[in-house]
Amino acid sequence: MPYIYNPLYSHFQGDKLTRTELMERTTIDTILKSKVREEKRSWGKTFELKHASAVTQIGRILAQKRGLDSDLAAIMCTMHDIYVFTTGRTTDHAHKSATIAEKLLHRTKRFTEAEIKLIRGAIYNHSDKHIVSKNPYYELVKDADVLDCGLYDGVHDAYVYEKPREICKKYFKRIKDVRRELRMPKDSRWDSVEYVEQGKGYLAKGRY
Repeated sequence: MPYIYNPLYSHFQGDKLTRTELMERTTIDTILKSKVREEKRSWGKTFELKHASAVTQIGRILAQKRGLDSDLAAIMCTMHDIYVFTTGRTTDHAHKSATIAEKLLHRTKRFTEAEIKLIRGAIYNHSDKHIVSKNPYYELVKDADVLDCGLYDGVHDAYVYEKPREICKKYFKRIKDVRRELRMPKDSRWDSVEYVEQGKGYLAKGRY
C-alpha cells in the first residue's frame, strides 16, 4: 500500500517530520542500512533496534518526570550508540558516537550550536555510569541506558564478568536508584556484585 500522508501523525514517514522524529528515523535507518554482517557485529541488529528504541522511550519518561526537555532527551538517547549501529563495534563507542551524532545534527540545519553541544556531551559521557555529573541530561542518558540493559536476563552477570567490582557497585546503585524513582518493584539481583544468574547457563553457553 502506498504511503498516504496523515496530517495528525507521521508514523515516521514522509518528509514533514519533526526534528526529533527525523533523528529517531535516522538512527533506525543507520541500523537497517549498515552493511556490517551480523556475525561481525558485537550486539547484532535485533538488540540494536530494541535498545535504541527502548532507551529513547525511557529517556522521554525520565525527562517528563524530571522536568527536562523530552525532545532533546529523546534525540540524545536515540543516538547514544550510533557508532555501534554504524560499525557493529563497541570499543570507545560513547566518544565515537558523539562525533558521528554531531555531524548528523549539523547536517540537518535544525539545531542550535548550544543544543548540539548538549546532545554531543550527553552521548560522549554516557558510558561513564560510575561517575555522577552535575548535568541532568548527561545523567538522564546514563540512567535510561542502564535501566534498559538491566531489564534483560543475564545482564547482571555480564556486568559482574566484564567490570571491576567497585564499578559494578556504582552501576548497580544507579539501576536501583532509577528503579526506585520510577516506583518499579525491587529486584534483589542488583544488591549483589556476585554471580546470581549463572544457573541459567549463560556462561556455559559462551554468552560472555
